[in-house]
Amino acid sequence: MAAAAPCGVAGQCRLQLLVLVVAAAAGRAAAAVRGGMLYPRESPSRELKELGGIWSFRADFSPGRDAGFEQRWYRQPLRQTGPVIDMPVPASFNDITQDPHLENYIGWVWYEKEVLIPQRWLQDDLSTRVVLRFGSAHYYSIVWVNGVQVVEHEGGHLPFEADISRIVQRSPGVLCRITVALNNTLTPHTLPPGSIQYMNDRTRYPKNYFVQNTRFDFFNYAGIHRPVVLYTTPSVYIDDITVTTTSSESVAMVRYQISVVGSELYSLSLSLRDQEGKVVATGDGPSGELKVPNPNLWWPYLMHENPGYRYFLEVKMQAQASGVPQEDIYTLPVGIRTVHVTSTQFLINGKPFYFHGVNKHEDADIRGKGLDWALIVKDFNLLRWLGANSFRTSHYPYAEEIMDLCDTYGIVVIDECPGVGIKMPESFGNKSLQHHLVVMEELIRRDKNRPSVVMWSVANEPASELPPAAYYFKTLIAHTKALDPSRPVTFVSDTNYAVDHGAPYVDVICVNSYFSWYHDPGHLEVIPLQLTAQFENWYKTYQKPIIQSEYGADSIPGLHSDPPAMFSEEYQKAMLKEYHSVFDKKRKEYVIGELIWNFADFMTDQDLAVEGQISQWLTVVYCDT
Repeated sequence: MAAAAPCGVAGQCRLQLLVLVVAAAAGRAAAAVRGGMLYPRESPSRELKELGGIWSFRADFSPGRDAGFEQRWYRQPLRQTGPVIDMPVPASFNDITQDPHLENYIGWVWYEKEVLIPQRWLQDDLSTRVVLRFGSAHYYSIVWVNGVQVVEHEGGHLPFEADISRIVQRSPGVLCRITVALNNTLTPHTLPPGSIQYMNDRTRYPKNYFVQNTRFDFFNYAGIHRPVVLYTTPSVYIDDITVTTTSSESVAMVRYQISVVGSELYSLSLSLRDQEGKVVATGDGPSGELKVPNPNLWWPYLMHENPGYRYFLEVKMQAQASGVPQEDIYTLPVGIRTVHVTSTQFLINGKPFYFHGVNKHEDADIRGKGLDWALIVKDFNLLRWLGANSFRTSHYPYAEEIMDLCDTYGIVVIDECPGVGIKMPESFGNKSLQHHLVVMEELIRRDKNRPSVVMWSVANEPASELPPAAYYFKTLIAHTKALDPSRPVTFVSDTNYAVDHGAPYVDVICVNSYFSWYHDPGHLEVIPLQLTAQFENWYKTYQKPIIQSEYGADSIPGLHSDPPAMFSEEYQKAMLKEYHSVFDKKRKEYVIGELIWNFADFMTDQDLAVEGQISQWLTVVYCDT
C-alpha cells in the first residue's frame, strides 16, 4: 500500500487510505454500462436458484477496517478467519443483533454462503451459462466465488451480476463458496454523498474514533438488501430487450430492440400475448414493430376500470454454438401507454393525469431495507385503500419486485436515483458527475420497460443554487434524455425559484416546501399566501407544470390539542386542509400533482435536530380531508 498523508493515528491512516482505495476502485467501476440486466425469470431455457436465507457474516472491526483484505478472508471459509454470526439475506445488518456497534457500523463487512450447484448445470460446460446476480447491496461490493474475484459494483439499490460458469464448472459436486465484501462508507463522490469525520480529541473520544456525516434524513442502512440468485442461460442468450409503445384509438405499435450475446448467427421470433394467452401480434428479427389492433392500454389506478393491463412478449432465440443447437426463451411483461407533457398538463394515453400520491421509504423494523414480501403487499393494499395513484421512489430506486407490483396494479412511479444530499461543492465536480451518469444508465437499463415509470428524477433537494449545478444538471439531464427519449426528466428542488440553476433543464417542476412547519412553524395562516406565491413564481419563471413533491407535518398519534398545536393530530389535519385548498385551485391551471411526506414511519439517525418522522396516520388524514 502506498503511504497516506500524515494523520497522527495509525488506524485512522489505514482507514483514510482504505477509503481512497475504495474511491479509486469506484473510479474504475464508473465506466459506461455494458450489456443488459433482464430480471431473472424461469423459462423452458432458464433455471433459477434462490440463495436467500442465512449467510455467515463478519464485520471487520480492525482500526483501519482492512484486516479482511490484509488476511485475504475470501481465500478460505469465513468461519476459519474468526468469529462469524448468522445474518439473514435479504436484510440490512444494522438492526439484527443487540450490538450497538454493529447498528452504527461504518466500513467493510463480509458475507458468505456455500451452495451446491445442480449437477445438470455443470454437465455440459459449452452450452450452459451460470450467472450470480444481486438485486442490490449497499454500498460498494466485491464478490468472490471459490476465492476468485468475479465482480465489483459501486452503489446500492441497483442490480449487478457476474458470469461464474468457468469457476463452478471446474469442480462439479463441490460446494460453491460465495464471498461478499461490502462497504457502506459514503464520500463526497458517492450517491448519496457523505464524508468521514475523525474525532482526534482524546479527552472526548476513544482512539480511532470517526463518524459518517450525511446530508440526508434517513438511516444509512447497509447489507445485502435484495434477492441473490443463481440462474442459467444457454451460452448464446437473449441479453437485453427494449420496448417502447405508441397508440391511437384503434391500434398500438410496440417497437422492440433485442440484443443477443454469444453468436452472430441466430434467429429471433416474437409473440405478443394478451392476459388470456391469445397471440395478438407476431414478429421476427432483432428490431421491428408489432401492430396490436384494438389494444388494451395500460391505465393508472382509478383512471380506468381495468388498470395496469399488461401483455406478455415472448422472445424465442435459436442459434448454433460449436455445432450444437441452442434455444433461449424470455418473456417480458409489456404495458401499452404513452406519456406527454405540456406547459400545464401531464398526459397519460392522451388524458390529463394528476399525481395524487405519496413519498415512501423502503425500510421497516428489524429488516431495515431488506426485501419483505408481507410488508410490500401490505403497503400496496394501504396505497389503494387510501386512493393513492402514484408515488416517488424517494430517495433511491426501489426493489424490482416493488416495481413489478406497480406495473400490475397501475400505480404510477416517479423513479428517483440515489442523488440525495448533494450539498457540498465538491459533489458537483466531474468525478461525481461521471458516477451520477453511470447510475442513471444502470437505473434506465433496469426500469426502461416498465409502464408504471412515467418520469425519471435525477436528484432530491440538491444545492442547485450553487453555480456548478448549472453544468452538472444540464449534462445529467441531457444524458438521461439521450438514454430514454420517451420519458420526461425532473429533479426535486427546495431551492428558491429565482436562483435554481438546474430548473431550466427539467420537463416538470417538482418542489418541496413545508410552510407552517419548517418555515413559520405554528402559523397556519401563512400557508395560502406562501403556497400560492410559490406556485405562481415558479410557473411565471419556467412555464412548466408543477408537482408539490413534498409537504406535510409531523404528528404524534393520540396527541390532541384545541386550538391546534404543532405535533397534534389537529394541527396536522388543519395544515393539510390549508394546503389542499390551494391545490384544488391551482390544479385547474398548472399544478399536476401532490405527493405527501410521508407514507409511513421511517428510520433516521439519532439526532436532536433531525427532520421528524411522519406517522402513518398522516396519510389516513390525507385521504379523509
